[in-house]
Amino acid sequence: MSSDAIDMTMMIVSHDAFRRDLGHLKRAVEQRSAEDPERRRAVQNGWELFKLQLENHHTNEDKSIWPRMRNGLRDRPDDLLVLDAMEAEHEQIDPLLAAVDGALADPETGQDRFAQAIAELDASLTGHLTHEERDALPLVDVALTPAEWQETAKDMRDLIGLKGAADFFPWLLDGAPDKDADAILKLMPAPARMMYRRMWVPKYAKEQRWG
Repeated sequence: MSSDAIDMTMMIVSHDAFRRDLGHLKRAVEQRSAEDPERRRAVQNGWELFKLQLENHHTNEDKSIWPRMRNGLRDRPDDLLVLDAMEAEHEQIDPLLAAVDGALADPETGQDRFAQAIAELDASLTGHLTHEERDALPLVDVALTPAEWQETAKDMRDLIGLKGAADFFPWLLDGAPDKDADAILKLMPAPARMMYRRMWVPKYAKEQRWG
């Protein structure tokens, strides 16, 4: 059990980025962006990056965070049920991602199919993020030490690698409040901050996303 509060900034800012992109997807539905070939490609570019970040996020939770928390909560059966729910919700989200993939991959997909796929994903993922923040994240301080939490962060770094970091951080901080961006950048070593500002953000800004 931790005696010091664990810094959850990265987790919360990641959740905010997922919500931001869900907003982009809903606007793509409202603006019927999938019906125009050029705008559809831009939506697909944004979608692929969103999906990659969500899949990495859930993989790290399922393979690193939840297992470590289960060990720390082994004598707390009610809290273990919360982790069961987190894993179940991840499984429910997977086919919804596939449904959006299918809607975007088929040029003949109608507006109704795309709109339905986005609505179902938005409802499921938004509910999951809220559930996690309300019930699962408060258990981190109960289950893990700061050192154990840092191990999960290392697992995430190993998962995405340097190339993945070049995509992740500009995506994460796109439109983020200054206080959140400052907090995240302080977590990065100085060479990574330099690459972020000089290389990663300019490259990210050149890509057309969301139409």
